[in-house]
Amino acid sequence: MEGSSVKPFADEELGESARMAADALAMKPTRTIATNMLHVMDMAFIEQRAGHPPSAYRADPDRVYLDFQRSIGAGMIDQYIPDNPLTMGDLGYEPDATRTASTGAAAVVLDGLAIDSPEAVAEHLERFVFPRLEQAAATTDPLNAQAVAALIRKERSIQALFGPSILKVPYDGFQDFCRLRYTTYGYANYFAAYLMYPELIEKDFALQADLAVKTNTLAARAIVEGRLPRVVRLDHDMADSRGTLVDVRSLDRMWFPHFARAIRPHLEAGIRLLWHCDGNLMAMVPRLIEAGVGGFQGFQYEDGMDYERICQMRTCEGGPLMIWAGVSVTTTLPHGTPADVRQQLAWLVDHGPKAGLTLGASSSITPGVSWENLDALIEGLAYYRSHGRGG
Repeated sequence: MEGSSVKPFADEELGESARMAADALAMKPTRTIATNMLHVMDMAFIEQRAGHPPSAYRADPDRVYLDFQRSIGAGMIDQYIPDNPLTMGDLGYEPDATRTASTGAAAVVLDGLAIDSPEAVAEHLERFVFPRLEQAAATTDPLNAQAVAALIRKERSIQALFGPSILKVPYDGFQDFCRLRYTTYGYANYFAAYLMYPELIEKDFALQADLAVKTNTLAARAIVEGRLPRVVRLDHDMADSRGTLVDVRSLDRMWFPHFARAIRPHLEAGIRLLWHCDGNLMAMVPRLIEAGVGGFQGFQYEDGMDYERICQMRTCEGGPLMIWAGVSVTTTLPHGTPADVRQQLAWLVDHGPKAGLTLGASSSITPGVSWENLDALIEGLAYYRSHGRGG
C-alpha cells in the first residue's frame, strides 16, 4: 500500500532500545527488559537530563522531549504528547489551563444547551449525540483506502521524527470503543443519568460501537498494511481507588457486549490490545480478558491492583499477557526514596512475565517528584536494559 513515501525501519535498522521494545511487542522471551517512554512533566528536569539549557523546552518542545526520551533509553512511545508538560507548572496546572466538565469548569454548555441536570444529559444525547453517531456510522467506509493511507502516513511521519532509536506504537486514531461520557457532561450529571436512563446510556454505547467497528476496521488495516507494531493501548479511566465508577454488573449488561463488538476488528487482524489501568480495576480485569484484551499497563498498586496475580493470568486464548509495568507515580516516586524506587523495579521484574514486559512509570510523572527519585528510576531502567533478569 502506498501509505507514505517514508518507509518503516526494518528490524536491523532499529537502534538497540527500539529493537528491545520490538522484541517485547512481539512477545519474544528476552533476558534484557525494554524501557517504555517516561512522560515526565517537570520541564527543568527534562532540560537538564537531555542536555539543554533552561527554557529550551518552551522554545522547542519536540526536540527537547525526544532528546530526553533518547537520553533515558526509551525504546517506544505510543502516546506522543510533547506539549503536555507546557500546561504544568511547579505547583500543578498553569492558571490559564483550559478547564473541562471533569476538571473544574464553572459551567458546561453544549450545542447551546446547559448541562445542569441528568435530564439535560439525556436531552443532549437524544437531540445531538445520537444523530451525529448515526450519521458518522452511515458515512464511514471501512474499506476507504484513502483513510487507511492517511493513518499510515501519520504514523510514519512521527516515526521519521523519532528516528530509529525509538519505536512509534499506534495510539491516536487506532483505539475506538464505547466510553463513559463523564468528561463531556461532568461526573455528577452523567452518572445520575446513567442510573436514571439506563436504556438511553446503553443506546449510546451501542451507537458508539457501531461507529467503532468501522473505524477500527480502518485502523487495523493501516496497522497491517503499513507494517506498524501490532499493539494498541486502550486508554479510558473507568475506576477510582474504590473500584469501578459504576456497578460492574451494569457494565456486564450495558457496556461489555458493545465493547467486545467494537474491538473485534483489531482482534481478527491479530492486533494485541492492552488496557490502561487507573484506580482499582480488578473487577474488570477478567472481563476485559474475556472480551479479548491481551495485556495491561499502568497499575495503581496502592488501590488494590494485584500486579502479581494479573501477571499470572492468561489471555482468552491461553497465552501470556503483555505487561507494561511502571514504578508508581502516586506513591513511590513522589513519596518514596531512591531505595524504594529500586526495590519496586526489582519487584516488577521478579513477578512480571518472561515475555512482553517493558518498564517505565505507571503514568505521567507530575512536578514535585524529587530529582533523586527520577535519577534512580532512570538508572534502574538502564540496569535492566543491560543486565535484565540475570543479575
